[in-house]
Amino acid sequence: MSILIINGSVVNEGTISEQDILIEDGRIVEIGGNLQSRPASEVIDAKGKMIMPGMIDDQVHFREPGLNHKGNLASESRAAIVGGITSFFDMPNVKPPTVSLQRLEEKFQYASGKCAGNYAFYLGATNDNIDELRQLTRGVTCGIKIFMGASTGNMLVNDDQVLENIFADAQTIVVTHCEDSPTIYANEDKYKQQYGDDIPMQLHPTIRSEQACYLSSLKATNLAKKHGTKLHVLHLTTAKELEFFSTRPIEDKQITVEVCAHHLFFSEKDYAQRGGFIKCNPAIKTEKDRDALVQALAEGRIDVVATDHAPHTLTEKTGSYFEVAAGLPLVQYAFVSLLDLVQDKKLTIERLVEASSHSVAKRFGIIDRGFLREGYWADIILVDMNQSCVDTEDKLLYKCGWSPFDGFKFRSKIDTTIVNGKIVYADNKITTQEYLGQRIEFSR
Repeated sequence: MSILIINGSVVNEGTISEQDILIEDGRIVEIGGNLQSRPASEVIDAKGKMIMPGMIDDQVHFREPGLNHKGNLASESRAAIVGGITSFFDMPNVKPPTVSLQRLEEKFQYASGKCAGNYAFYLGATNDNIDELRQLTRGVTCGIKIFMGASTGNMLVNDDQVLENIFADAQTIVVTHCEDSPTIYANEDKYKQQYGDDIPMQLHPTIRSEQACYLSSLKATNLAKKHGTKLHVLHLTTAKELEFFSTRPIEDKQITVEVCAHHLFFSEKDYAQRGGFIKCNPAIKTEKDRDALVQALAEGRIDVVATDHAPHTLTEKTGSYFEVAAGLPLVQYAFVSLLDLVQDKKLTIERLVEASSHSVAKRFGIIDRGFLREGYWADIILVDMNQSCVDTEDKLLYKCGWSPFDGFKFRSKIDTTIVNGKIVYADNKITTQEYLGQRIEFSR
């Protein structure tokens, strides 16, 4: 099987150039200006379109095993490839949670043949699994996930000595959810006294406050500096936290940070219309915070952009404040929402590709993915910047069947998605019933 992509504008490693790409046996074998005469099983004329590496989403919750009523690896990964996401890192807060090396390997075995995109899984930290974390060897997983704020089950790590031990002994990158639980609980108690259980949804960013995020990020970054730990802070939501991060090249950073698409799109003003459907942790905050995050992404202070895709059923997203689950399904329309920032000239397309692909590959040490390079796996998307798309219920592939972007018209669309050298999405439909995703390999 070979594919020749011609006449497109290749966005890769900080440049845009008119290049053709030849793919054979799943990998890119040649990139050049005049490859039209090369023989190929299939030719894609990409005239008028942007060609770029597929997004690598470093934070999703695809809900398997154990929470399959919300989503599963097959359904959510198919939605992801339609959204231009060709690889993903799945989180450990499933049932049973992925908090041992045995559970991690079982999850990898279970995922084989069930994912439309390439996959990796985090090993989760708890207050009592430090021995498992110490046995983790190089290349097995994308990283160690620590929930430093209120979480479900036993996934919250709130013992300071355990945190010290994890940061001191981690042999791979540590990724953190940073929110300070005592601050959150105090805010909840305050508003319970005023409203009972019927707290207005608009108070979610006041409860999951700037201060709660700041205190936890301060603790995480201080621990990383103390122990020399490679730290990646997930889903930043406040302008205040930006002081912990620099604009140096990612190769020179010990501490990096991610922002998610919905925190670049919504603000606290959207709670009035969308209510619990945009409730997530950490919370969507002010317009000022959102605009500061966009600027920080543009200038390289924020390194990576992701989704934190976390589906819940419609039933789980309705009810009073404490009844509504936190989390949003996002993978199908996250990348086109980011392309709107490009359309608005708040972000360059080169910078978006860097943050959605190149920087993820660099930070996590992904082997042969994240760039359009000869010899690399052909995980490629074609983007039409002149063709709009609308998020409507009838198009959704999420098992939960709803989207926070419901009814929104985006100004760009994903035209084609290629995973491991095979076309998996084109002409507005998934083109194969095969699940072609492979286990992602890491060099660290």
